[in-house]
Amino acid sequence: MSVPALSAGPSRRTSTVFVATGFVAAGAAALMGGMLAMWLDFRAKAPTRIASDGVSVIKDWLKADIAIPEVAATTMMFTFLIACVMAQWAVYSGRRNDKSHTTLALAVTLFTGLALLNVQAALWMQMDIVLRDDAYQTMFYTITGMMFAIIASAVVYSLVAMFRVLAGRTTDNDVLAAHALYWYATYGIFTALWFVVYVQK
Repeated sequence: MSVPALSAGPSRRTSTVFVATGFVAAGAAALMGGMLAMWLDFRAKAPTRIASDGVSVIKDWLKADIAIPEVAATTMMFTFLIACVMAQWAVYSGRRNDKSHTTLALAVTLFTGLALLNVQAALWMQMDIVLRDDAYQTMFYTITGMMFAIIASAVVYSLVAMFRVLAGRTTDNDVLAAHALYWYATYGIFTALWFVVYVQK
């Protein structure tokens, strides 16, 4: 008696752009994780000295005359939420073939990203520190500069996704989902930087 062959299961298509975006996001997270680990190592090994009272120990890491604009840094944290919500809205609208709302969501995401870059530039100007003055300044500009580049890449991603939708590819949900994933990853990376660099200092 012959046994009937089992039918093939439902085919699953793996999105290349989504997987590639995941790898890029993981690479960016690993890069920032390594840089933050170096930051913590530099801070832990910073030289110490006895204060004028003869009792307290001062760590020469963050100079007393350097003020970190915590309001601007925290504003960036909450601004990222807007970008992530708008990126997810683009996914929602794209799945419903709603070109106008998909384009609007991507445009708001794009301009929110530009606002984030503007806040970071304003933060550098407010701090007004020299790049090569000491270890803190060099590490600060290196880490925040890398974060600036990651945000800029997310802005470019939004621009590319928006042009694809304007060209009529509203139902290209893989790109929209990957775009949202990248913004989520960027937000997570910035959250780690915000806590280590701006909160813990």
